[in-house]
Amino acid sequence: MTTQSTSSKASREHLFGDPEDLLLDRAERARRQWQKELPEFQDKLAPMVLLGRLNEAAQVMSRDYLAPAYAEIGLKTGEFDVLATLVRSGPPYKLTPTELYRTTMMSSGGMTARVDKLEKAGLVERCPHPDDRRALTVCLTEKGLDLIKSQMGDYIATQHRAVEGLSTEEQKQLSDLLEKLIRSVSDPLSRTR
Repeated sequence: MTTQSTSSKASREHLFGDPEDLLLDRAERARRQWQKELPEFQDKLAPMVLLGRLNEAAQVMSRDYLAPAYAEIGLKTGEFDVLATLVRSGPPYKLTPTELYRTTMMSSGGMTARVDKLEKAGLVERCPHPDDRRALTVCLTEKGLDLIKSQMGDYIATQHRAVEGLSTEEQKQLSDLLEKLIRSVSDPLSRTR
């Protein structure tokens, strides 16, 4: 009887895992699995957990909060980003494609596709560059400006809901730490150390 109950318990654990694992996030679960499989690395897995959590948080925020907010107004993430960047640039709400893709962290090819779609929707237009007859700028239309300005209240409320699990102090602390991390990996000098 003891042998059967032990093997039955092992079978349940194998099929469903340790019930305590259900309370763990994916990064911690992966860390524990690696620790069992390659115990010689158990003291070196903290960065893996951190990066796993950053990745999962970004995916959850995008999937559950930001993408649905954009979809409500008929846009995708990159399209909203282009329009919002033009609005943030201030009057006359125009930037070169290069300025746009550098500001939004998109490839130039991705930017072209987004601008094409936004232009077809009447939200932007390509205008002559004021100083270079060979170049164009991407100009926000009145329709595009009205769309973004009318949605900013809802967009900001969505962002608040996304982070409401953290206190204001925790949000600032996390933001400061992420800024520090981003600066450290973006600094070419820090990578040579």
